[in-house]
Amino acid sequence: MSDVPVLDAGAVLAAVSPLEAIERTAVAFERHARGEWAMPAKVYLDSPPNGDFRAMPARGDGFALLKWVTSFPHNSQRGLPVVAGALLLSDAETGELKAIMDCASITSLRTGAAAAVSARVLGKAGARSVGVIGCGVNGAWAARCLAAAGYGPGLCADLRCEPAERLASELGWRAGGRAEAALQDVVVTMTPGETPVIVAAELRPGQHLAVLGADAPGKSEVELEALGRCHLFCDEWEQAAGGGELAGGISAGLVSRDQVAELGDVIAGSVNGRGSDEEVTLFDSTGLAIQDLAIAVAVHEAWRQGRVHAHSVAL
Repeated sequence: MSDVPVLDAGAVLAAVSPLEAIERTAVAFERHARGEWAMPAKVYLDSPPNGDFRAMPARGDGFALLKWVTSFPHNSQRGLPVVAGALLLSDAETGELKAIMDCASITSLRTGAAAAVSARVLGKAGARSVGVIGCGVNGAWAARCLAAAGYGPGLCADLRCEPAERLASELGWRAGGRAEAALQDVVVTMTPGETPVIVAAELRPGQHLAVLGADAPGKSEVELEALGRCHLFCDEWEQAAGGGELAGGISAGLVSRDQVAELGDVIAGSVNGRGSDEEVTLFDSTGLAIQDLAIAVAVHEAWRQGRVHAHSVAL
């Protein structure tokens, strides 16, 4: 086998800007909706009581991908990353391994990009202000992507003052409390999903909510009453129904399949998006391998063009 390039987090983030990540992610949603990209179901391997491992495959545009990634929500208390792992990118025609990449950086880019894509597609015209609830790594990338897409000013809220203040300083936004962040035009939540941070009493007409933290069974960031007042969208129904924000509403009998549209279908034009300037839209983002594939292909292109450096290994 030829030497295989290994691209670390620095190379990934140097290869793909937030704005490019947004554009690539939107295309990935649309191509999957049109049946052009394939994505088998995500496989979870629980590691109680600490977290879980996930295996995520996808294929499209001549490549196949497998992402092996962790979610250990309390690792930050240990001084360790919550998300870690590796991504394998292969040639879909020959099966050759084309690259190995850091997956935490790809996860951050595509998670943040998905929030921005959802705001563009589902937010009401003129929406600008942003509230970010949960300013850890992925919450910060959601804020960066929204800023790159022209949203702001924003308000950053976190139980820990330091990450909220650091992110606010970086973007020229400001730090504040959860309740104030929840009142903005576009609200992004990226918390461990142990306690609701979106409550019905605080919803305002015309808001768009991008909820990113509930990505496994039992997690929830939105009060059930609030969920029932939203026009609902998701990245992929089966995944969202099994362990996303929608799962709790489904279990409670408040949410059914016909009430939820997939974002890719809205982008492709096969279903409607926001129905009025008054309704509150909610996008349940559980994270799809097609999103990872879109970013990984962009990174590989940047490496082939000599725009980023990679180490190499012979396997």
